[in-house]
Parts: sequence; structure tokens; C-alpha cells
Amino acid sequence: MKILFVCLGNICRSPLAEGILKHKLKLLDLGSSVMVDSCGTSNYHIGDLPDDRTRRNAERNGVILDHRGRQLSIDDLDYFDFILAMDHSNINNILKLTEDLSVQNKVMLMREFDADKGEEVPDPYYGDEDGFQEVFDILDRSIDGFIIHLQSKGLL
Repeated sequence: MKILFVCLGNICRSPLAEGILKHKLKLLDLGSSVMVDSCGTSNYHIGDLPDDRTRRNAERNGVILDHRGRQLSIDDLDYFDFILAMDHSNINNILKLTEDLSVQNKVMLMREFDADKGEEVPDPYYGDEDGFQEVFDILDRSIDGFIIHLQSKGLL
């Protein structure tokens, strides 16, 4: 199974989601059975490490990030089984790339797996350290819900 997380720049939310899911899958001894990646809809940070604040926050929460920023490509739409976007703007940008219903059905809002279904994962980039912890907490809960969803479908 292949899972892709998507945000705008691929330096805050999506690499953090990637790192959290990889961490949780490793703890469940499922790390080798699932391919996890992240990207951005923009080309602002191609090749960059995640934001320093994102990396520090992840490390404080026991998650190591090793991702380099990349932009979403049309090939990603066919390659990945699940495409989880951080907000509605990202979903719209992804869906503009295709009219294929099978692809559109794999694109979901990350927080569909959180108690606050339909809400967006806020972008912490212009905020303070508290915003990065809030995003970590939201992603941590949402990814737990996503894992439960996958298990309930017999995919994990």
C-alpha cells in the first residue's frame, strides 16, 4: 500500500504527517508493508528539509523527519493508493490535475479521520511554536483514525 500526504509547501504539515505515520507503522511492525511519502502542491521548497520548527517539534514528540520537499506530480495520482490533503485548497489543487474518478476517490481530507471531520489541518508556518504542537496533536489523532480505518478495511 502507498500513502501520500499533501500540503502547500511540503515543509510543515505533510512531512510531519509522513513522519508520524512512519513512526506508528514501525511501532506496529508494519513499516515495511506500507510506502509513505509527502509532497506539496507548490514548488516553493523543492529539495528543502522540513521547517526547523516542524523538525524540532517532531523530535520533542519522538518522531524523526528525514524528508526533502518535493512537488506533487501527475504520476503521483496513479501511483498512490491514498492521497491525504491537509486542507480544501490542497484538495482542489490535486483534483484540478485529473478528471479520473478512480483518482478523485483516493483523495481525502486528512481530518476525515479525526473527531472533527471536515476540518482542515491549520498551516502553522506563520504562527508560533504552539501552532506546531497543535498541528502535531491534530495529525497524531487523525493518523490514529486513519490506521483504524485501514485496519477495519483489512488493509493493515
